[in-house]
Amino acid sequence: MELSIIIPSYNTKALLERCLASVYTSLLQAQFNYEVIVVDNASVDGSPKMVSKKFTQVHLLLNKANAGYGKANNQAIKKAKGSYVLLLNSDIVVQNDAIGALYRFLQEKKNAFAGGKLLNIDGSPQPSCGPFYTLPVVVLMLFARGDHWGATRYSPHEITAVDWVSGACLMGKKSAFEDIGLFDENIFMYMEEIDFLYRAKKKGYEVFFQPEATFIHSGAASSGSRRTPVVNIYRGLLYFYQKHYGGLALAAVRFILRVKALVVIALGRMLGRQDITSIYEEALAVV
Repeated sequence: MELSIIIPSYNTKALLERCLASVYTSLLQAQFNYEVIVVDNASVDGSPKMVSKKFTQVHLLLNKANAGYGKANNQAIKKAKGSYVLLLNSDIVVQNDAIGALYRFLQEKKNAFAGGKLLNIDGSPQPSCGPFYTLPVVVLMLFARGDHWGATRYSPHEITAVDWVSGACLMGKKSAFEDIGLFDENIFMYMEEIDFLYRAKKKGYEVFFQPEATFIHSGAASSGSRRTPVVNIYRGLLYFYQKHYGGLALAAVRFILRVKALVVIALGRMLGRQDITSIYEEALAVV
């Protein structure tokens, strides 16, 4: 087995069906053997039944609770038979020969991971790679719309060596995933790939953005409410800094996150936006 494609899912029945259909369409002419593993995180929308009925060739792993991104992927990586592993979110739609392009690209690399070019539903580029979240990058992200002008996340037009690529589409050798120690299961959702690829870089692995492999990514399909991404990003940043930087850097990022939350809460109250205010009140409680 040359490639294992792993797709975690939580209540994304329609998106998962679309994703799986696109995977098999993309690989109709594949010159390598592959398997598809779906990890269902205790969905209640009929996802497992749909997979069992419509995609009988899929290996289905069923969890009794929502294990989150990292743990679900770890479960499947351990069971994967492929020499290479491709992690895909269930809200991905594979375009053309994207999986094959990513696989062939990594054949030419020794110790590397790669991600494809993610597109929004309208076909526009979705920023999906960038630099590690140092303090200046965090400030730009939170206060200067860093994503908007390509300082914190971006989508290159050429093959580019980067610090990280989105975990929505990440490929590497199974042995490389194991060498690094898989995903940190203390992170439930958001920042898992940042932490993982940070550890990979420290062990000498390269990370590449491969724009010739394109995937449509709906985004945040399993996140739940609007508040969930904000709160989990806060938790993820704090955990990352505590784990890898500690001390003064942790205190600094805690201060930055607190200021961001307080500013948004104040503006939300002035504008009568209780929805935004409550989200950042919850985020502030995390700090």
